[in-house]
Amino acid sequence: MSLACSRSLFFMVFMAGTLALGASWYLEYAIGLTPCGLCLVQRVFLVVLTGVCLLASVHGPQRLGSFVYWMLALLACLGGTVTAWRQVLLQSDPEQFADCSPEPGTLSSSAQWMCALQRWFKGDIDCAEISWTLFDLSIPEWSLLFFVALLILTVYQLLRLVWIACR
Repeated sequence: MSLACSRSLFFMVFMAGTLALGASWYLEYAIGLTPCGLCLVQRVFLVVLTGVCLLASVHGPQRLGSFVYWMLALLACLGGTVTAWRQVLLQSDPEQFADCSPEPGTLSSSAQWMCALQRWFKGDIDCAEISWTLFDLSIPEWSLLFFVALLILTVYQLLRLVWIACR
């Protein structure tokens, strides 16, 4: 595996992530769409992925370093994929919301944090609203496609690195 190959792939993923972040900020600030909690979580995973790929393209790692960077990218892609998938499910069936409102005196503070985390991942009514589409796909569906494509790329690169190491 040549150094230029790993650097160029990391840079291409960085550029794709930067374009996706730019599109999300354009939709928020120019069009006026307000992101929900799950959208913000997807954006955090995208920022992490973009940052890892920028660092990797500047660093220009060898095999072990490439493996570590691709593993970090895989984790960010998995997080983004799961979050986008959850939001797509919420948009397909918005009646699956459940309240998780604990009584103030009955639960410990750690249980309240778990309840808040559970409610955050379950989403709210804003997460189920489809406010913008392109080619009949909503923003979470585009995000899911993006994360799945990058997930396939990262898995391929990791398998390629393992194959090269085993030869």
